[in-house]
Amino acid sequence: MPTIDDPTLIRRPDRDRLSAGLQQSRANTLRTFAAYERALRAAGLQVPYSSEVNPPLWELGHVGWFQEYWIGRNPQRLLGIAADPDAPRPATDPEQRRLRCTTRARSSTRRAGIWRCRMRSGRATFWRARSSRRCRCWRGPMLEPRGCSTSPGWRWCTRTCITRRRFTWPTRWAYRSRPSRPIKAAAIEPDQPAELTFEATRFQLGSAASGEFAFDNELLPHGIEVRRFRIDRAPVDNRAFAAFVADGGYEQERHWSADGWAWNRRSRARWPRFWRPARSLWQQRWFGQWIALDEAAPVVNLTWHEAQAWCRWAGRRLPTEFEWEVAALTAPAPPATGPIRFGQVWEWTASTFEPYPGFAPHPYRDYSLPWFGSRQVLRGASFAAHPRLRHPRYPQFLRPRAK
Repeated sequence: MPTIDDPTLIRRPDRDRLSAGLQQSRANTLRTFAAYERALRAAGLQVPYSSEVNPPLWELGHVGWFQEYWIGRNPQRLLGIAADPDAPRPATDPEQRRLRCTTRARSSTRRAGIWRCRMRSGRATFWRARSSRRCRCWRGPMLEPRGCSTSPGWRWCTRTCITRRRFTWPTRWAYRSRPSRPIKAAAIEPDQPAELTFEATRFQLGSAASGEFAFDNELLPHGIEVRRFRIDRAPVDNRAFAAFVADGGYEQERHWSADGWAWNRRSRARWPRFWRPARSLWQQRWFGQWIALDEAAPVVNLTWHEAQAWCRWAGRRLPTEFEWEVAALTAPAPPATGPIRFGQVWEWTASTFEPYPGFAPHPYRDYSLPWFGSRQVLRGASFAAHPRLRHPRYPQFLRPRAK
């Protein structure tokens, strides 16, 4: 079975590709959870509370519930975005109902409820998830009956599950006994400028709706006027950010917005969260281990406030999400010959997460609608994100204090 990693191809209507993608996503989820289980077995899969992430067992259960709810037990799955999200489903067990309840709560209430949720043991949850392979929605041949594989509605349900199938709790807990290698700096050809210029243009923002899958926050596509701008070809590296720290950037209020300075004082930050001084150098906490900071690698684990402060110190600014999308999809002015490099880290933008004109929520109402106006947009993708998510029009959205 071919690996389906292309973020553009997975959005196009193709029965075999969807079947392969769904099965591969499920297998990847189980492999990931097995790694977490090995690393956290002694702790009973318990991790310290964090207001930024969800506990491991809840995440695994939610992945299973999400696919059951939208494919396995969804009587209106063939209707796609026209489906009633609250259409009655066949009865489920109390554990599944608790998962449903916590997905509907919001913000701090939702997070606290998730951490209080009493779940099965890790082994029971893991094997329950594995046993779901008997469900017809996992088997490729079963995507065919009753027009499922060719229905636009079925394609919406399946792609939503494929792209949502990922764990979001801190990977540093899972791999503390098996650390990953640090991110390497993106190579830039010697004859290419480090900074790109894009001329003023009229640009179509958002994904086209002509038969291809798109998240609701990528719709509706619409034209916008974008002024001339310049942008770095690659993300800010550790060397550049270390210069800000060395210059006392965390102690100078003029570099920070009012909210950013308030966060700075509350957190008592003096440098990025996972840095520490080591004599005249810096170390970085990487998947549970302290290693020498690679100055050429992209800086990671910054809040939006820290990214903004660095920009002010450097005489720069964060790009808007519109500028970022232009830079990722169009050709810059000569002598440069290619767009920006992305896919190593999520990149903060200056834009607040807001609906596009004509926005209509898809059946999974909690995906975008509750978060408009309270989150900042990130673009690109992390090295840890599945390649299917590394689409130039796909937005991530987080609170400004998130790292």
